[in-house]
Amino acid sequence: MPKFPDLAEYAAAIAPIIDAAHVNVHASALKAVTELAETSGVTPGLLSDLRFVFPLRPVTRAQLGSIYRYGETDVQEQVRKGTLVEDDGVLRTTAEGLEFIHRLYEVHAAATERVWGGHDLPGLAGLAGRVLDQAGRTPGGALEAVAPPYEPEGAAPGLLLFNRLAVLRYHRADAHAAAWQAAGLSVAEIVGLRDGPLRAGIETDTNLRAGAAYEVLSADERDTLYDGLLKLV
Repeated sequence: MPKFPDLAEYAAAIAPIIDAAHVNVHASALKAVTELAETSGVTPGLLSDLRFVFPLRPVTRAQLGSIYRYGETDVQEQVRKGTLVEDDGVLRTTAEGLEFIHRLYEVHAAATERVWGGHDLPGLAGLAGRVLDQAGRTPGGALEAVAPPYEPEGAAPGLLLFNRLAVLRYHRADAHAAAWQAAGLSVAEIVGLRDGPLRAGIETDTNLRAGAAYEVLSADERDTLYDGLLKLV
């Protein structure tokens, strides 16, 4: 019998597991990323956050507004350091910025092998990829800007899984934004909203919206994805 027969319940349960697995790799890679940043003279910031986007396509200021709904990022510093160029609100990586991203991918590949080795990474990456393909793109939303992720030829399955999970998190972020907007709230209001019936209702709506992406998997596959990611935390 499946653990989570209801898609909304499943979305609520797997979200923190996805977050924890993603953060686990970042924590393992932190020392190496810091050394890379120091030797290259590059601030990871936006380049790290959108490492899976810039090698494929530029990012607009409007898209950044969706990706960073609740704060700002270091665009001006990246432009000043020569890792990004901006033309009429469109941001592209320079050769230096792209080189940093490629080296960052190498660091993350090593980290996933180190902390996730011995698990069924090809299988989990395949399941995560199917969910990501199924996830609806809200026009003007964050997922529309960041998907599909950059996946270099020959990339290790752990690296594929890591970045697919990173991008999938934006699907839930869009679902959450749609839920609080449907409740008539602004960014400032949702950030300051305390626990209570309104927030609980928004979380319920978020899970309903986020759960649709997992419909592409069978109940057994959903359990496999959940159990497999839990072992990576």
